[in-house]
Amino acid sequence: MKTSRITAAALLLLFCLFLTACGGKTSGSPAPSPAASEAPAAEAAPSAAPEEAVAQEEPAQEEPAAPEAVGESAEEPGVVAEPDASMPVRVMTLNGTTGFGLAGLIAESNAGNTAQNYSFTVETDASNITAALVNGSCDIAALPTNAASALYNKTEGGVQVLALNTRGVLYVLSDGTVPVESFADLNGQTVYVPAQNPSFIFGFLCSANDISVSIDNTYAQPAELNAAVATGQVHLAVLPEPMVTVACSQNSDLQIVLDLTEEWDRVAEPGSLVQGCVVVRTEFAKEHPEEVLAFLKDYEASVALLTDDPAAAAQKIEETGIFAKAAVAQKAIPHCNICFVTGAEMQAQLSTFLEIMAETVPQSIGGAVPGPDFYCILQ
Repeated sequence: MKTSRITAAALLLLFCLFLTACGGKTSGSPAPSPAASEAPAAEAAPSAAPEEAVAQEEPAQEEPAAPEAVGESAEEPGVVAEPDASMPVRVMTLNGTTGFGLAGLIAESNAGNTAQNYSFTVETDASNITAALVNGSCDIAALPTNAASALYNKTEGGVQVLALNTRGVLYVLSDGTVPVESFADLNGQTVYVPAQNPSFIFGFLCSANDISVSIDNTYAQPAELNAAVATGQVHLAVLPEPMVTVACSQNSDLQIVLDLTEEWDRVAEPGSLVQGCVVVRTEFAKEHPEEVLAFLKDYEASVALLTDDPAAAAQKIEETGIFAKAAVAQKAIPHCNICFVTGAEMQAQLSTFLEIMAETVPQSIGGAVPGPDFYCILQ
């Protein structure tokens, strides 16, 4: 009887458990299958993926810092940096017409009126200037164009041209012993010419005019030849200004019979006879573009003085040691063809001149026409 009661109780308990299980199935939602339970997770993944993608792309969306522009301030990009007024800018020039345009700037610097810390040196020998550019003791210099090209080739691009400063300054003088009315009248004559650029230019013109001339470089320096012409030792010569003015003032028989700039324009591209320029060490131009730009502005104003006030300019030419006598310099200035030419125009004119020299006397420009990097064109 006791066993029957236990059995009955156990059956009742099982029956209650069965009813409870059935009630759970009936009152709730059907249990999801394993595949169905994974579906929401799969559906949720796309909504989470864009957020992850955004998070991953955010660093890529950050724009890198713009490179510092040449001549701009690192603290304020886009603002042109001011030149360093305390930094020395060492400038050298050849005396004579090559240096005429610098006289005003040198005088202003000597008076303490320039913003830049300039130091100037006037030389009588171009080789001293080229040596200083090579050893780094000079930053900017006024030189004959052929010397600038030769130095570029020698240093493999160590210098660049900033501006043209002198066009043609050469003239043929005669004391009347040999009558000369045209270039053809020089055929068969001996003409005394200073060495280097004057001889190279005159030689090209003789060839272009198809005449045979004996070019004598006995008096290699213009001042030496000037003395020989003035005293009557030489009857036919090529001289640059201001030596032409000096010689004519000392010998009344002397006359200008040919303007070699005019003769050049007859046989070559007009305006391409350029005898003087200003160069800069390539390294200095790259490291100090602001100072170079400031120099160009100062130099342009200095050149303008020659045309605006020749008398004042001539006085400064004498004071700065570029030429000995202001009165002679003033008379010579109109015939010196001083200029200030930069940028693309500079490159076009000088490259034409150097190409002509390369065809006739390649050694005069260092053996080859310089590449485009010879021209320093700053904005």
